[in-house]
Amino acid sequence: MRAYIGRQQAVSVEDFAELALGTPVELWLGVEGESEQERAARLDAARDILADCPDLPDDLVRIAAQVIEDNPDLFDVVAFTRPARRRPARKGVAA
Repeated sequence: MRAYIGRQQAVSVEDFAELALGTPVELWLGVEGESEQERAARLDAARDILADCPDLPDDLVRIAAQVIEDNPDLFDVVAFTRPARRRPARKGVAA
């Protein structure tokens, strides 16, 4: 099954987020290993976008709430049990 947002096909979760936001997700979250100069430029661009679209934070919250409502299993948390500790085998002869 193919999913489209507007005329764009969304193939991955990142595609859905980018098409819904109208901006790449990395603009808001950053990328691993970015320099201070890259981070400053990214944050400056994000500020410009927020200044042009003051409703964007509300839209983001609405999108997040819809995702949570549509996919409640994303937050199913299962506690893992810790395996019992195994005692090291004793070496030697029993008396």
